[in-house]
Amino acid sequence: MTQEDILQNPSEYDLSIETVGVGTLKSPMKGIQFTSDSEQVSLTTDVNRLKHFYETNTPVPSLEAAGPRETIFHDPAWTRAGIITCGGLCPGLNSVIKGLVQTLWFDYGVRNIFGIPYGYRGLNPKYGYSPKVLNPDVVDAIQEDGGTILGSSRGEQDPAIMVDTLMRLNINVLFCIGGDGTLRGAHAIAEEVKKRKQPISIIGIPKTIDNDLNLIDRTFGFETAVLSATDVITCAHNEANGAFNGLGLVKLMGRDSGFIAAYAALATTVVNICLVPEVPFTLEGLCKALESRYDNGKTHAVIAVAEGAGQELFNDQPERKDASGNVLKNDIGEFLTRKIKEHFKNVGKEINIKYFDPSYMVRSTPAKGTDAIFCFQLAEAAVHAGMAGKTDMVVGSMNNVFSHVPIEYAVNERKKINPNGTLWHAVLGMTRQQDYFSGKGKGHK
Repeated sequence: MTQEDILQNPSEYDLSIETVGVGTLKSPMKGIQFTSDSEQVSLTTDVNRLKHFYETNTPVPSLEAAGPRETIFHDPAWTRAGIITCGGLCPGLNSVIKGLVQTLWFDYGVRNIFGIPYGYRGLNPKYGYSPKVLNPDVVDAIQEDGGTILGSSRGEQDPAIMVDTLMRLNINVLFCIGGDGTLRGAHAIAEEVKKRKQPISIIGIPKTIDNDLNLIDRTFGFETAVLSATDVITCAHNEANGAFNGLGLVKLMGRDSGFIAAYAALATTVVNICLVPEVPFTLEGLCKALESRYDNGKTHAVIAVAEGAGQELFNDQPERKDASGNVLKNDIGEFLTRKIKEHFKNVGKEINIKYFDPSYMVRSTPAKGTDAIFCFQLAEAAVHAGMAGKTDMVVGSMNNVFSHVPIEYAVNERKKINPNGTLWHAVLGMTRQQDYFSGKGKGHK
């Protein structure tokens, strides 16, 4: 189920947001423009498409708009909020935690805020972790550091046990910060809560550095990851330039979607070949493309490869999964380094490869610039949704407007680069890699 599927068959999909009850309490917020549940964010900005919906009397497929509600469900004086971070690290985790604490504390007057240690493990008593009391003093400067002050983990926990813990702690709003695996866990918790008819709001905040969640334009950490990746690519370019037939090979994050590699390639303008999961390639074709570049007078090259690219080249490898159920990718960076060396040795040509794998460095940095601002805005939207009694949803951005997305839809399918779309066309236009693969390339860089 993609955004395009919904636009083509809107009547088949229900994008409404569940609640734990009707909000009857007046919001304590002052001097703010409130958002109504009737305000919607369209899934399309195409005027012709919108015209078609109006002419056929078809409701425009849209998401509920995020923002503070005039009436809320949870009484701030009695609210006990939990915050949890799961999965791999990502720039901005601490910024989101700080934003949640500050919005809960200052905008709503919530005084009982708890950090759950080490992801969903922290909700399973067998691990023996104690909740961490959070307040504005505790989170005052955490945005300056990468990682998460709460710790994280991968792997599933029994939803029934986790809900038992929430009820034992009297937590009635839980904020789950994580990617698709975390959000699936949040959905399972919400389903268990609903089964027990408990008024506990479960709110997801999208943390996937790959920027690949469905119905969400942008996830926090992505912009910082691209910025950090460009620094590494620049170093790879310098290294490649310093050796005859030098090759700077940079492996970047992107298990199933190559957005980081594509955007970083565009941002640096020194990448000659960009490899992403969405566009298959052959080893022979890649090696011939490099030969073409070197044979046409260039003495260096730079390749940016997403970690999930070229997995079809490992057809003899059994599938492996991590604790969260994600398919573990074979190491395309090490593989290409070895195979390219072998190829050039076999054809009797010199090549000097400098291989860079900055994955842990990129994901463990703090959020920077507008990415840090985005973290706080997502946190604000999450708190507004939680206090209003929304549940089983994730806050996101659609067409640059903050919105509420049912978790089930956000994780239903990964967002990917369209090989025929404008983004990939721009990458091809900047790298000119299709010229190298065709054997005609006289590179411009």
